[in-house]
Amino acid sequence: MSLLVVGLSHRSAPVSVLERAALASDAQIKLLHDTVAAEPATEAAVLATCNRIELYADVDKFHAGVAELSTLLARHSGVGLEELTPYLYVHYEDRAVHHLFSVACGLDSMVVGEGQILGQIKDSLARAQDLHTAGKLLNDLFQQALRVGKRAHSETGIDRAGQSLVTFGLEQLAAGGEVQLWARGKRALVIGAGSMSSLAAATLARAGVAEVVVANRTLDRAERLAQILTEGADTGVAARAVPMESVPDELTRADVAVSCTGATGLVLTAAAVAAATGARAPESGPAGPTDGRADVRDDAPRDLPPTPATLLDTEEGRPLELSAAQTRFSVMGEAAVAGMDAATLEQHGAWVAGGSADRRETARRSLEADAELITALAATAAAVGRIPERRRPEPVPEPQRPEPVLFLLDLAMPRDIDAAVHRLSGVRLVDIESLADASADAPMAADVDQVRRIVADEVAAFGAAQRAAHITPTVVALRTMAADVVAGEIARLEGRLPGLDAKHRAEITQTVKRVVDKLLHAPTVRVKQLAAEPGGAGYADALRTLFDLDQETVAAVSRADGSDTSEKNSKNRGPA
Repeated sequence: MSLLVVGLSHRSAPVSVLERAALASDAQIKLLHDTVAAEPATEAAVLATCNRIELYADVDKFHAGVAELSTLLARHSGVGLEELTPYLYVHYEDRAVHHLFSVACGLDSMVVGEGQILGQIKDSLARAQDLHTAGKLLNDLFQQALRVGKRAHSETGIDRAGQSLVTFGLEQLAAGGEVQLWARGKRALVIGAGSMSSLAAATLARAGVAEVVVANRTLDRAERLAQILTEGADTGVAARAVPMESVPDELTRADVAVSCTGATGLVLTAAAVAAATGARAPESGPAGPTDGRADVRDDAPRDLPPTPATLLDTEEGRPLELSAAQTRFSVMGEAAVAGMDAATLEQHGAWVAGGSADRRETARRSLEADAELITALAATAAAVGRIPERRRPEPVPEPQRPEPVLFLLDLAMPRDIDAAVHRLSGVRLVDIESLADASADAPMAADVDQVRRIVADEVAAFGAAQRAAHITPTVVALRTMAADVVAGEIARLEGRLPGLDAKHRAEITQTVKRVVDKLLHAPTVRVKQLAAEPGGAGYADALRTLFDLDQETVAAVSRADGSDTSEKNSKNRGPA
């Protein structure tokens, strides 16, 4: 059997695809059951986080395994296989081990070095153990991944290479400023009471917010989190719990809101956010031009452009004879028509003339003047080719958005907050997609190289241990056969020497056992060493052939060993 992983993450797929492919808890359970029920797989585990969905399995056939796991992922995620396939990645055997160890160390996270992934790997293993879909291979793999992740965080400064997704998101909300300074005195609303929401609430409390309001569908969990925040020695913030129905009202009072729920639909729509911020949006200041145009003459309608300088014929160096240009044709208008051909100008002139009937009388006269000017420009274009551009158009500055009155952090997948909120004035939204864009430019710490070396060493050690373990049942079967031979020969000796006393019988038995052990010691030790090396899997077959070991006996040892390991891990499961 061999380890296979098929999945997609923020590195292989856009957030929109990850969002659609997200697996709810029930879907993960069904996926695990269907995977072990499929022909190529005997073990399965799902690692599903906000930015990755991966299915691990122990399979006996590579190509059949890839096809089956891909099909199952598509079926349970609801995304068609043809659409999902371009975003899937596949890792096999040592590459699959390397991938999981890298994930556990935070090297593959959206924020490099974040430690939350260790808890998610632990949860993934616990789920597979509870459902009895994890056997010896996946138990060993995930337990070792947890140890490798802890080693990376304890022996290196990988934590300095990045922060948790929560901290990184708050830094983005603070727009590069100190989170503590930005958060101080703010009122925070946390929607959800799971692990990510709890971390967000604790992080905000330590950053110095004045109040944390926790909203959750199960009010008891919200109350427990609020109590922990209030009584915590490192937080001590004023915290209270509210039902989900109170979110719209609480949003009108909040300065910052963090949402991370398991909801399949939107928790905060753009309309709800707009309604919450509408009454407290900052004043936009005195009215003035916002499109970069010069001020309009006092006697001109406000929606008309200013009078330009005289258009110049760059070839002759003299003004074009366009008396209508002295009306109100704008610099922006001049730039807009520069370079147009005659036919386009004629069409534009007809449009302006035709659209002037519904305007006020003053505007009508001005638009007619523009139409005459465009007609004249068209005639000039017909004569000299194209209208020369007198100068570059003046830059149009982006209109300044007002300072946010509400900061939103969406850590859910699929998203909790409508993406249309990005367009609302007075609101700053940071979600998984914007975090992915920001983290792409995040600096890498020097410790990352050291972590990579740790991962490489641990992958080699794990592979050697697995190869050695592969031959162990054969060695056990060989020693069992030798013990049976010794017992048979002692029994035959007792039949031939019935008067042999107990003392001499015991001495003879020990002597025969020592002889057998010495004969088997060197070959079994050496075969384990050879089997641990790359390509050493064939030594088990050689040993079975040389000693004519029964394959079913070896398989029985393997089954017993796997069952004992699974039971031990299930009973002794503790904090990772």
